[in-house]
Amino acid sequence: MNNSYLSLCDDFYVDMYVNTELELPKSPDTILTFFERVSKQFPSMVNFQKRNKNEYMLEEDRGGGSYRWVSLEKDRFGAGMVNCGDLDDVFELQRLVLELAPYMLSVSSLDVDSLDLAFAMDFDHKGNHDEVIAESFMSKTPFASFSENGYKPIDFSPSMVVALSEDTHLQARICIDSKTSVFEPGNEELNTEQAITASLALRQYPPKNAKFNALESFAKQCRIIQELMNDKIIPEFIKPLCETITQKRII
Repeated sequence: MNNSYLSLCDDFYVDMYVNTELELPKSPDTILTFFERVSKQFPSMVNFQKRNKNEYMLEEDRGGGSYRWVSLEKDRFGAGMVNCGDLDDVFELQRLVLELAPYMLSVSSLDVDSLDLAFAMDFDHKGNHDEVIAESFMSKTPFASFSENGYKPIDFSPSMVVALSEDTHLQARICIDSKTSVFEPGNEELNTEQAITASLALRQYPPKNAKFNALESFAKQCRIIQELMNDKIIPEFIKPLCETITQKRII
């Protein structure tokens, strides 16, 4: 499954996390055995590190700009890939982690608080992120009335959460995140090292009256997130943002 999203942005991320009710195992043997099993199927994943007291990471070499990763934290585990050329490459890893979790991490269906799947796009821009986002999305809204008096947006990161199911257990969060907001008077220095991030995240909570199947939920979320990206996010959010950034670069 070729990834056309990567051609639209500077960096593209696919992240999956399972949030748990109970803390994950802390035994070094359990942690290392789990990562060794992942590395067995993905031999290029050999960089292991302990980042914080309860956070462990296994990943590929970052030097090429594209790499897989798997993480274990206090009460969640995850897997993802940065700049994947083929979505199947990251989905295969994420499915493996979900398959291993019940047996190697003792995560039962009762222990799952939620399953998250997110697509995120970074757009490099050295100017004011808030102005770019406002120009891209504010012109046909009541917020645009403020710009008529020359007012300049200094904190504009629109986001929305919508329910995708009648029971509201499946939710989607759309966010356009600025990194250059000016919060204090007189502080005109902008952070030009970070990117504007556009993200779509799907969260599935377990059903009230049925056993939660993580693999089935993941397959469903993979399908829905791609449908939303193609039908809503790309035409309504990404294209206007790209057009505004391109215009700013030409000027």
